[in-house]
Amino acid sequence: ILDAVYIGGKSMSLRALAGNFTDEEIVEAVNYAHSIGKKVYVTVNIFAHNEDVNKLPEYLLGLEKAGVDALLISDLGVWSVAKRVVPNLPLHVSTQANTTNFETVNAWHALGAERVVLARELSLAEIAEIGEKTTVELETFVHGAMCISYSGRCLLSAFLTGRDGNRGACAQACRWDY
Repeated sequence: ILDAVYIGGKSMSLRALAGNFTDEEIVEAVNYAHSIGKKVYVTVNIFAHNEDVNKLPEYLLGLEKAGVDALLISDLGVWSVAKRVVPNLPLHVSTQANTTNFETVNAWHALGAERVVLARELSLAEIAEIGEKTTVELETFVHGAMCISYSGRCLLSAFLTGRDGNRGACAQACRWDY
């Protein structure tokens, strides 16, 4: 049963070149989803630099005002800012955070995570063991770029094109014909 959608905004999302939602479109999407009993989760999953952190509070407050149901975050600094600026907004850990073991899941839970989206590289046996040794809600991400990276932390795109995949501008070099 589909009960939620994941979307990215024009900033702070790893899919910056995907024609993501404007602030106004996020409000519209949330209103529509809520009108049919569904939720909207927004990815705020960049690996932030100082300039990003400086813009983050205003962006997060806008998402809260829009009524989004949760944020997906991968960067611990972004997490810290979100906990401080929008303390009542549920936080989920993005697959980009490379969560590959039960201790890390439990650490995120202790930091307030309501859900942890596990790393793509895990086997079913590893996922089952994590589930047995944690109490937080888990999610698995079963499709995504694996390029020359670990759980999406791309290095190849920036090296070949100057476009930093870890800040949302991935050139998808892992999918080129070589």
